[in-house]
Amino acid sequence: MKDLKVTHYDDLETRPDDERAADHLRALNAQLKRNGMAPVATLADLARLPVLRKSDLSARQKAKPPFGGLPVTNVAHFFQSPGPIYEPGGVSDDWWRMGRFLHACGIGKGDIVQNCFGYHLTPAGMMFENGARAVGAAVLPAGTGQTDLQVCAAADIGTTAYAGTPDYLKIILDRADEMGERLKITRAVVGGGALFPSLRKEYADRGIACLQCYATADLGNIAYESPAMEGMIVDEGVIVEIVRPGTGDPVPEGEVGEVVVTTLNPDYPLIRFATGDLSAVMPGQSPCGRTNARIKGWMGRADQTTKIKGMFVRPEQVADFVARHDDIARARIVATREGEMDAMTVLVETESGNPALYEKSVMDILKLRGRIQLVSKGSLPNDGIVIEDQRKYE
Repeated sequence: MKDLKVTHYDDLETRPDDERAADHLRALNAQLKRNGMAPVATLADLARLPVLRKSDLSARQKAKPPFGGLPVTNVAHFFQSPGPIYEPGGVSDDWWRMGRFLHACGIGKGDIVQNCFGYHLTPAGMMFENGARAVGAAVLPAGTGQTDLQVCAAADIGTTAYAGTPDYLKIILDRADEMGERLKITRAVVGGGALFPSLRKEYADRGIACLQCYATADLGNIAYESPAMEGMIVDEGVIVEIVRPGTGDPVPEGEVGEVVVTTLNPDYPLIRFATGDLSAVMPGQSPCGRTNARIKGWMGRADQTTKIKGMFVRPEQVADFVARHDDIARARIVATREGEMDAMTVLVETESGNPALYEKSVMDILKLRGRIQLVSKGSLPNDGIVIEDQRKYE
């Protein structure tokens, strides 16, 4: 998709580094003031402030519902993510900053975006709808599932762009082929899972330009691909640090560490929020002319938590699964790829010979269907790994 002639969203994307740093420092100090914190003299001083982790935020929200005592304003929506953790949502222009990403993919006025992110409880659907409105596109709030209806709607109204997880678009396209429908989708903006090179190539072979973003329910858009497809450009409305996992200490450029984000959204001023994701800063600037820093994108989880089929799977869930069955000694989740789809295998150390005994627990606790493989006790490696991601990201 290396068409670098796409116009920029605004002048913020091409401002000089020193101008961006000065603007960010002013906005950061305004956020610190909202949180009752002292101002800093330089952006580098941000590294001396404490890191806020999801576990901390969850504990704060339990003590002071719904948002843990943070100075949240202008709330239009309340969302719930696994944990549970509650996030606010706003309806002001481009509140989650998704418009910048959609614009980079060439989506704008005249486009119809089939938004296949969920609208139930979690904010992804609203995030992308808000971004589509920011660039003047119309939206079909399709949500997830009901593939035959998705195909019919896309064909009937002339959908031109897709928003959703990377692999669900393939399901829609394959079903459209089976139904004899020719769809008009030429752009795809994806998130919530890894976009594997082979899948992106399949979309390109179908005439669909596909770009991915890195976003979270708490922070909105953090970074996004441009048509250059050389790393992910950090969004203009956040400050991103890469720190040594388990600490708040920034690592040198190029070194892999945990992504820590400070949002400059005055409605929800999160300071040094640890995502639990791994990435690294890339040297130089993007060939597309955007001057902000770039990161390599999602490179795994600092805490072994990973996404499978668009859903987070956490070490705590594996522990809950083991605790539910007295006959299970240990268990390990293995994430793989089968064709262009995520697959999950649950390795279970037990003397039982009946995998069906554990199917309901897997579905209840992990919220995913997976292959259950029984192994003898003591056969899993004693390496502390409970979630093993065997998928390749390069």
